[in-house]
Amino acid sequence: VTLIDDTRPTQPNGDFPGSAQRELKTRIWRPNPIHSRAPLVIYSHGFMSTRTGGSYLAEHLASHGYIVAAMDYPLTHFGAPGGPLVKDVINQPADIRFLLDQFLSWDQQQGHDFYESVDSNRIAVMGLSLGGMTSTMAAYHPHMRDPRIAAAISIAGPSYVFAPSFYRQRSLPYMMIASPIDALVNYEDNAQHLPEQVPGATLVSIDEASHTGFADMAKWLRWLDNPDSIGCHQVKQGLEKTEGEDWSAEIGSVEDGIIYDKQPRLCEQDPLPVAMNPIRQHWLTTAAVFAFFEQQFALGEQRRVEAAAFLREQFPAEQADVQVRRRAPREP
Repeated sequence: VTLIDDTRPTQPNGDFPGSAQRELKTRIWRPNPIHSRAPLVIYSHGFMSTRTGGSYLAEHLASHGYIVAAMDYPLTHFGAPGGPLVKDVINQPADIRFLLDQFLSWDQQQGHDFYESVDSNRIAVMGLSLGGMTSTMAAYHPHMRDPRIAAAISIAGPSYVFAPSFYRQRSLPYMMIASPIDALVNYEDNAQHLPEQVPGATLVSIDEASHTGFADMAKWLRWLDNPDSIGCHQVKQGLEKTEGEDWSAEIGSVEDGIIYDKQPRLCEQDPLPVAMNPIRQHWLTTAAVFAFFEQQFALGEQRRVEAAAFLREQFPAEQADVQVRRRAPREP
């Protein structure tokens, strides 16, 4: 479906003059039929990607009773008018809010496909790379967050701009999935210290996973030693138009928990290490994502307990290339 938010404009971008509205081409995966009110997950794509970037995750979740929706964000998707513009990420949490409004409106609209189908108490966000950053802001940002979001996942998302105080403005289940050899979003700067910084957060580290390998299209890049060789080239090209431009103040202030004095390390590994097969990477990512959501949203307490035990204990015990670290929820 194509949704139009006519309350917010799209900024000018290159030869694109801008628009008085935001057009959001959206794909929705759902169980068929929907037997009862289902959890809703909004997936956010990465920079220069598309709404299908998390298809393998969406299909699995929908097969287990979840509704999943993903938008092409107006200016950060691969075919954006004027070329992808990374700084439009600041407008994407409001796009999530708009999409949630649509679903909850449809839930009340008799005769609609989603009439009485959405559980407003089981809403989550997840995203890859810039979409992970979008999901984190939608969950935590003091001015951009949506209080209806009950859980969030960042898959290899940039977090170097977020101070520990950023995450302490609200409490909710949060997980990051990351790789120590990620060439685009440096593990040490963005993931390694997350469990110490965020109360209740879970960090799933997958050895030898590439950044690009988390995307659905990476299944076609299995012939490469490391798909980040393509990912780095593509993203560097996309970032050229904002090179040297400081737009960090648009993310927020120091009081909001935003850090200004750190610069991201991007594609500095030379040569790139050999990465795992993206298909295996998809399997591992799907297992972590599904277990995390089930421990929050499964209707039966026993199922939630089993999902939590799998994610924290069984999963890393069975998979030698997976480590799971978790910090207890906020202490007094």
